[in-house]
Amino acid sequence: MRSVTYSMGVSVDGYIAGPDGDFDWSASDDELFRFATDQLREVGVHFMGRRLYELMLYWETADQDPSLDEARLEWAALWKALPKVVFSTTLSTVRGSNTRLASGGLAEEIETWRAEPGEGNIALGGATLAAEAAALGLIDEYRPKVHPVLVGGGTPFFPQHERRVDLEIVETRAFTSPSKVIYLRYRVAR
Repeated sequence: MRSVTYSMGVSVDGYIAGPDGDFDWSASDDELFRFATDQLREVGVHFMGRRLYELMLYWETADQDPSLDEARLEWAALWKALPKVVFSTTLSTVRGSNTRLASGGLAEEIETWRAEPGEGNIALGGATLAAEAAALGLIDEYRPKVHPVLVGGGTPFFPQHERRVDLEIVETRAFTSPSKVIYLRYRVAR
């Protein structure tokens, strides 16, 4: 059965974006970008909310940018080929390769994709969508990439809900590159 994973860059104090919506502190250096590319290869479908979808539209045409290096061109090709499901109450259409609006609720979409033959995780992107999945008990793994910065508030990585969730550490990795990011991979204890 496909696992539901939630992975984003996060500040040490637990935010994916600061109080003003800024997340420039989470930029990837080459080592971290290669790691993100390797993780993308493990994804079978990517679920995202409207804001992340709009941000990621760049990658639908990034291959036309002559200044991109081979690593980013590879990422763009993987992203375009990946099935993507957008959850939005304000969009009536979406564009992009292999991209569609969700036709059902989050739990229904996850159930459908878990029943599909094939491999690859169901990746969640966006704090609002992840909060809904967490409240429903649907996240199997949390994978924060912790950046060495305190932003003092903003959009939290971890959903704010009224229940305890026990986690088991699966993997850690410290990046020695300029980013100094710490990757943590936790499985939800069931």
